[in-house]
Formats: sequence, C-alpha cells, structure tokens
Amino acid sequence: MKLQPLLLVFLLLFSASVSSAQMDTTDSVGFNKNPRYLLLDKGLQFRITEAVNSLYNFEFEKAERGFAVMRYNYPEHPLPYFLMGLSQWWKIIPDMENKQHDDIFLRFMDETIEKAEVMIGRDPENKEAAFFLAAAYGFKGRLLSERSSWTATAFAGKNALKYMEMSKGEEELSPELLLGDALFNYFSVWIPENYPLLRPVMALFPKGDKLLGLQQLEEVAENAFYARVEAQYFLFRLYASEEDKPYEALQITSYLHEKYPDNPYFHRFYARQLYAVGRGAEAKDVSLDILEKIKQNKRGYEANSGRYASFFAAQFYERMNQMENARKYYELTVDFGEESESQESGYYLFALLHLGKIAAHQKKYDLAKDYLKQVKKHAKRKHPAHRKARKFLKENKL
Repeated sequence: MKLQPLLLVFLLLFSASVSSAQMDTTDSVGFNKNPRYLLLDKGLQFRITEAVNSLYNFEFEKAERGFAVMRYNYPEHPLPYFLMGLSQWWKIIPDMENKQHDDIFLRFMDETIEKAEVMIGRDPENKEAAFFLAAAYGFKGRLLSERSSWTATAFAGKNALKYMEMSKGEEELSPELLLGDALFNYFSVWIPENYPLLRPVMALFPKGDKLLGLQQLEEVAENAFYARVEAQYFLFRLYASEEDKPYEALQITSYLHEKYPDNPYFHRFYARQLYAVGRGAEAKDVSLDILEKIKQNKRGYEANSGRYASFFAAQFYERMNQMENARKYYELTVDFGEESESQESGYYLFALLHLGKIAAHQKKYDLAKDYLKQVKKHAKRKHPAHRKARKFLKENKL
C-alpha cells in the first residue's frame, strides 16, 4: 500500500466521510427543518441520494447543484459545506499531484469547521457538530500531509482526534462514527509493524486491534449511510495489499465500478484486481474501456489510469503471443508513465523491461539494450526490474 508513513499517522485521526447508501423509500421525502440531527433525517437522505451518487460517479455539476439546494435550505448547517468539499476531494483523488482543486477544497472544509464550531458553541454535547469537526479536520490533514505541510497537518490531526473522541457515544450515529475507530484500530497496529521508526510515536496512542478494525470497517460498509463508500474504499485497499484477500477486494471493486461506472479510481482498481486474480481477458477488456474513456477525455481519466490499463492490456496480449499488440500497449504504458512523471513505478519499469525482451526476440539488439538501460536508469538497484534487466543484459551479452 503506497501511503506515506506520516500520512498513515494522520489516517488514525481521520473520521467518517460521506457516501451513498440504499434508502428506505417509505420515509418522508420532504425536508425536516428541525431534526435532532440532520445526519439522521431520512427525508433529507432520500433527497440527496441522487446528488451523492452523482458525486461518486464524477458528475460533479449535477452533484453540486443538489448540494447548493441543501445549502439554501440549511445555510447554517455544516453538512452542505462538507459535501461541497467532498466533491472537490474526489476531483483530487485520481491524480494527487494535481493541486488545482486544493484551495476550494480547503475553503469548504474551513466553512464546515466554522458552521460546526457555532453549533458546538451553543451545545457542547452536540455529537453531530463533533462529527463534522472531526471529519473536516481529518480531510484537511490528509490533503496537507500529501502536500508535506507537516505543521498544518499536525494541527489538523490533533483537532480531528479531539473531536473524534467527543463524537463517540451516540448510538444513532454509530455506523458513521465507527469508521474513525476502525481506522484507528487497524493502523495503530499496522504502522509500527511496517515502520519501526514510528513506534515511539505510536506508543503515545492507545493500543489498537487490527482484526477488530477490519470487522468495524465491514460493519460500516454494510450499515452506514454517510460512511459506506469510504469504508469500502479502505477495505478493498487493505484486502488487496495487506490482508492477502484478493477475491474480497475484487468483489468490492466490482460492486463500486458497477455502481459508479464513470469513477476512474474505482474503474482502474477493478481492472487491477481482475489482473491480480488471473482473470486476464476480463482485465484486458476493462482496461481497453479505460483507455477509450481517456481518448474521450472523460473526467478524471488521465495518465495514471492509462498507465495501469495499458500495462494490463499488454500483459494479456503477450500471454496470447500477440507481440505487436503487446509492444503497442507497453509503449503506451511508457508514454503514460512519462506523462505522469511516474518513471519509478513498477508498471513503467516492467513495461520497459518487456519492450527490451521483445526487441531482443526480434533481433533488434541495440533497441533492446536502450530499453534495458532505461530500466537501470530509473529503477533502484534492488528493484526487481533492475535485477531482471541486469540479468538479461548479461545472459544475452548486450
């Protein structure tokens, strides 16, 4: 799992975010102006389900129109501002290096915090206000850590933890609030196992329980309304990379892609999981669909998704001994890797390695040598691609 060590620390402080869920359509569909907590207003949930689904399907204008109506009806509540911020967050996720949405994302999270602080100032026991404060600070910390703004990240993380503690103890909200507990339980154990240098930092936190964390994530993924997709996101990442449960990860990514077919992040991870479990022909078909959406300039489909998709397609064609198609898609992998400045990524390096082997098989030895030298240039010496390139050059006397 490619997560910065310090980002992992602040993931422990991350509380719930918003996602969609199946709704009981027998509830009232009108706005309830005075619910105990707006998060529990079934009528509002019904009204915003389409907008939230649009958000996750990358139909941002449609989603934001729905959130704007909510902001008109509830101008002093943090929920619509948080949803507007979440919309910006999902514009960032496919390519975390793109900073064009940072400012507006941070502005909406700050507005969420301002509205929630007013609520908690009036009612210090307000669990809903604490929920939004924890969530908004958690998201801010997550982005700021990606931008290496460590002082600001620490401040946001400290506040997220503070309000996450305050938001506990409300049974009606527990499926939403449980996400923060789940992440804490899992990562507070995972971090010191994988980053020994951070053990002194983690000693300051209560002891977690990885198994309990996974169980809690599964419960949120099943029962929450606002935290469902975030729980599913973490589950498929953990199942795929940490828990050796590739088929469980595939089940989740398949569901998410089916429900949100134009979400590029879910799309590419669905292709990845098909590839991981050996369903190469399906992975190729899904990958070609991704590449077609890139050609169509579909929102969020860019070089990162293309790098994944072209590599999976190339692998399939190579196994089928369709070497010209394989070469075509390995070259496309390299092009996407250079476009996204991902020359140290495994897909980029192994694409170069395979191109070198294909060129050598075709007796284009100078070209093969050039490809393999590129692997050695961009890969660290201990990287498997670097070792394979050295071995191939030596064995073939290139």
